[in-house]
Amino acid sequence: MASFDVMPDVQLYQPTELDDALNLAEKFGDSGWLVGGGQDTYGWLKDRAKNPQAMIELNGIEALHGIRETDDGIEIGATTKLREIIRDERIKRDYSLLSDAAGRVASPQIRNVGTLGGNLSQDTRCWYYRRGLDCYRAGGNTCYADGPESMNREHAVLGASRCVAVSPSDTATALVALEAIMIATSVDGVREIPAEDFFVGPDTHITQMTALDANEVLTAVRISSKWAGKRFYFEKVADRDVWDFALVSVAVAMSMDGDTISDSRFVCGGVACVPHRLTQVENAARGKSLSEESANAVAALASQGTKPLNYNHFKLPLMENLVRRAMRG
Repeated sequence: MASFDVMPDVQLYQPTELDDALNLAEKFGDSGWLVGGGQDTYGWLKDRAKNPQAMIELNGIEALHGIRETDDGIEIGATTKLREIIRDERIKRDYSLLSDAAGRVASPQIRNVGTLGGNLSQDTRCWYYRRGLDCYRAGGNTCYADGPESMNREHAVLGASRCVAVSPSDTATALVALEAIMIATSVDGVREIPAEDFFVGPDTHITQMTALDANEVLTAVRISSKWAGKRFYFEKVADRDVWDFALVSVAVAMSMDGDTISDSRFVCGGVACVPHRLTQVENAARGKSLSEESANAVAALASQGTKPLNYNHFKLPLMENLVRRAMRG
């Protein structure tokens, strides 16, 4: 008789070469589990909600680690620890939006072991899904969070399609704002995926949060110099200052022409199944200065098109207020 007091029987592989990891990913496909810092992985295994045949631990692969300068920006290896991103002088100087977002992930202990790739690839935190219920995202035919009696305070107000769970990653919003490129590698070659396309909603793939194929490994993230040294704003609202995931967050990159905004990217977290760009806010902000007047003129656009659930109407004024704070300068 199976016992719930022991870990499930899983093969552990710890390759030191990228080619070996890619071959293992090809071999196991959906039955394999890629491990970075393991903060999301071990929770799934502990709760017996996932049962992979093999775990492929990536931290021993030197090629996946580190922050490197490129001809047009920087490249960050997928197993680079969040702590390293927070402390890196190049990132703090040119892309502080990312270091600010990484600094709001969970707790210092988790940031010490958590990796950038793991934070980007983690699964949603919807408790109905995480407890192993047969919801749409788990391959079933219902959404337990979208009902008159459902507890859906943390769920989506935008972009829901059957599933109303939100993307949990703090660094994702910053990287979408910075127009980062995700490098996905398999035995078949390398794919460059814009950050905005890397995260997928349930209308695209109901059981996945990212565009990675089963045999692909997220190996690096590239950030071009386009937004280097521009004006940034990041704020995350959560129930507690540590550990909690965002109720609503905003990541903003602004290019200034004198005192006015010439270009911008406003991205909200905690409101949709993917990091959500506020394109209507971006269009309205163009040509405006950073002031109370501009903030009031633009903020109301942040919640346009939202469809709140029973218990998350509070997210709408939060979205507006975060945009207002970013626009005040």
